[in-house]
Amino acid sequence: MRSLRTKLVLIMVLLILALMTVAGSFLINGVGNFYIGQFYAQMERTFSQEFIRQLQELSGDGPERMKELLMAQSDLGIDLTGRNVYILDSAGNVLDGSDQAEAVSMTANLLAALNGEVGQNSSITTSYMDLAVPVAGPGGSCIVYVLDSKATVNDLTSDLLGIILQALVMGLAISVVLSFLMSQILSTPLRALSKGTRRVAAGDFSEKLAVTSRDEIGALTENFNYMSQVLRDTLGEVENERNKLSTLFLHMTDGVAAFDASGRAIHFNPAAAQMLGRALREEDRFEDIFAEEAELALVLALKSPEYVEAEKAAGDRSLELFMAPFSSEGAPGGVIVVIHDVTEQRKSEQTRREFVANVSHELRTPLTNVKSYAETIVSAGDELPPELAQQFLGVIINEADRMTRIVQDLLTLSKFDYGKMEMNISRFAFRRAVEDVFEAVAIDAKNHRHILTLDAPEALPAVNGDRERIEQVLMNIVSNAIKYTPDGGKIAVSAGAAEGRVWAKVADNGIGIPEKDLPRLFERFYRVDKARSRESGGTGLGLSIAREILSQHKGEIRIESVSGQGTTVTVTLPAAE
Repeated sequence: MRSLRTKLVLIMVLLILALMTVAGSFLINGVGNFYIGQFYAQMERTFSQEFIRQLQELSGDGPERMKELLMAQSDLGIDLTGRNVYILDSAGNVLDGSDQAEAVSMTANLLAALNGEVGQNSSITTSYMDLAVPVAGPGGSCIVYVLDSKATVNDLTSDLLGIILQALVMGLAISVVLSFLMSQILSTPLRALSKGTRRVAAGDFSEKLAVTSRDEIGALTENFNYMSQVLRDTLGEVENERNKLSTLFLHMTDGVAAFDASGRAIHFNPAAAQMLGRALREEDRFEDIFAEEAELALVLALKSPEYVEAEKAAGDRSLELFMAPFSSEGAPGGVIVVIHDVTEQRKSEQTRREFVANVSHELRTPLTNVKSYAETIVSAGDELPPELAQQFLGVIINEADRMTRIVQDLLTLSKFDYGKMEMNISRFAFRRAVEDVFEAVAIDAKNHRHILTLDAPEALPAVNGDRERIEQVLMNIVSNAIKYTPDGGKIAVSAGAAEGRVWAKVADNGIGIPEKDLPRLFERFYRVDKARSRESGGTGLGLSIAREILSQHKGEIRIESVSGQGTTVTVTLPAAE
């Protein structure tokens, strides 16, 4: 590849050669034409009508006299070296001449003179100049012939050609020097531009090029600096957007996976791998992951904003899929799959359905009993014995109380859900609250022949909280222990403090809870033994309410149980400072 310097030198050399060639040609042709013009101008001044008449008069004296007259004319420029004069007869034979030549070549001008006309035509391409004038006198007809060999012209042309060659050599030398200087002037900023371009291509925008001139190259340098600045700002914005998108892509909760048109995985975020329950790699394919949900060709054939919606089960997760194609330069580029984990949503929907079903069932049973006993009382009228009527009314009252408790518990949970439960916070003695609950259930425990014990040290820290709600939690736990422990059992209530927290524990040797039911004990309306719970008037909401109350007090409840051996429930609360 030729450099700019070499190209400039070649251009300058070719330019000088062309200029010198054209100038030399014009000079040489001009010199030749000038001498031809001068020759015929001299001939025209010499061969006047008077001079021709003198030649005619001397024709009778012989050719020697005519030659002497011609040789005496200075305008003819006869020098016997390049220019000669001849006297020819009517046949073209030499009668006499200045150089004693015996013959001359027959030229076009001689032929014209032989035909009685003056021959005075010449061309720059011929090697001679001549003039042939017919003279008719007393001695007969003859021809005066002047011949110039162009020796002077040729000598001058040779000298001129030498001068031109010398000028050419000097011009070439000057052009080489000037072209080097010019190439240096041009190539220095261009090399700087080239170096700057490579730096910009490598991502280095730290340096600006120096503007050394106010010409087009200087303007180009300024434009390059401006382009570099704009490119740096643009790349900075693109990098910023890419970082934001990358951060969003990596940390978004929804999973995203992209596949090219052939189905090969090209992008995926950690959420997608976590939701699908498998490690995603670039060699994974669309068909390997979503073959049951959609066909790749079907998704690629969609037009924006169309998409395919599907659901997929991955282990214990329920996933909702949204698949849409993306294009690249007008052609299908691939498919993007957005994965949304709807496991909790499905569970919530299921829990809501179960909750509605449980509420309906819990309210339907007492309502059915109330209606049945009331219809019986109404239909029997006075025929119903007073004792039986009183018994039926007692059942109606009990069922109404049961429905009231269910509604109250539901209202309590609803207030917790919406954050509208008001707490009467105060400082109270935790040991005294445990003793009050113990004394409140003592009679009920005695009726079931349970051995109820209390172990609570005197120096228990106080608690900041709603005493009534805390006692409600403890009462619910102890009541459950009494209910689900066969008569004659043992129930131990204890309390203590450790690491800035107080605790109360209720342990029994009752029927216990199967291990499979332990995770669901705090679900609303969930009961292990539904038949016995309803017989004892339970609603299945007590533990749910207890956990919500303790959560409001930053406390905890923990249940440990072995089926057939007993249950231990521990309540923990932060101690007051």
